[in-house]
Amino acid sequence: MAIELSLPMGICRYEEELSAGEPAVRAEESDQARSIAENSIADSLSRDGVSGRPATLKIVPVIAYFGPAHTFTEMALDAILASRRPAALIDVPDADIERVPAANPAAAIALVRSGEADFGCVPIESSLEGSVPATMDALVPPADGGRVQVFAEVILDIAFTIAAATPLEPAAVRTVAAYPVASAQVRESVARLFPNADFVVASSNAAAAQDVSNGLANAAVTTRPAADALDLVVLADGVADADDAATRFLLVGRPAPPDPPSGADRTAVILSLRNEPGSLVSAMSEFATRGVDLTRIESRPRQDIDRSTAAHYRFFLDAAGHLDDDAVGETLRALHRRADSVVFLGSWPADRGQLGSLPPDHAESVQWYHSLQQGEK
Repeated sequence: MAIELSLPMGICRYEEELSAGEPAVRAEESDQARSIAENSIADSLSRDGVSGRPATLKIVPVIAYFGPAHTFTEMALDAILASRRPAALIDVPDADIERVPAANPAAAIALVRSGEADFGCVPIESSLEGSVPATMDALVPPADGGRVQVFAEVILDIAFTIAAATPLEPAAVRTVAAYPVASAQVRESVARLFPNADFVVASSNAAAAQDVSNGLANAAVTTRPAADALDLVVLADGVADADDAATRFLLVGRPAPPDPPSGADRTAVILSLRNEPGSLVSAMSEFATRGVDLTRIESRPRQDIDRSTAAHYRFFLDAAGHLDDDAVGETLRALHRRADSVVFLGSWPADRGQLGSLPPDHAESVQWYHSLQQGEK
């Protein structure tokens, strides 16, 4: 049986598994949360005529991702769990993690913001197509709050599998199901490999494989896991028009202290500035004067304002370094004084090494300043 309980830290779920005898609870990973969960579950069971307390409680983190299964986003989640886990997931076995596919990146982030998921995995940037607008807009906190924070990233090299339900000669392939982002990355290759083929739109890379399995297209531009899951025949593998195509994915959660600096970190903020001359240049100077390398800046239209009376855009900024680096911390404090609003998106290890120059080490100057405060010679 399953009982859902509203507890101070959120929703806890108790599942009585008669075969295994092991219940599961999703909650904050803390002794206090565990104690509250045990007591609340025991009280609820008692009201239902079940005596005793559950002998074992298991924390079950829930991770939403831009689905369905077997997409590149789930492959990115696999990669994060394999080698780039945040501290909150370090000791959690893969088998104890519940994965929830979401219809789009915004839906995955909404599940995190509402507390229905602990983390969400979403694409943020393609080397060929640029940033993912749906993800960027979803990272902006709504008017009633609900900030989310990035804890990990992974960069996947993107190459596709072209698969069919049965072996086909290239000339026999007339229709190729493809997600629009995918078709844009393989158009030249498909024209060369299957000269008679036209693209038909699929809702995702995995859905393209399903369309072929359902007889809606001759072949699919998909992922290898999706093709294997449906027992499709691989016509071509590793297909990409650009050899260096890659996509960066993020793991986001609710706000928490960032993991300690790794020595190769990325810090990101969302900045809203006053609509006045020089405001953006002045904000950028806060990075430059402190030697903090600004590695990415991008604007997105604001949807929450009267555009006739206020600034129209938010700025998404990435910088090399970590919140705990003195230079980065000083920069963020200066931005907070200068900007209309600063949303901290997190500090986390950058995949594939440091992007840009490391921030300067201010330890010596800080020590000198403290010596002045102490009246030392």
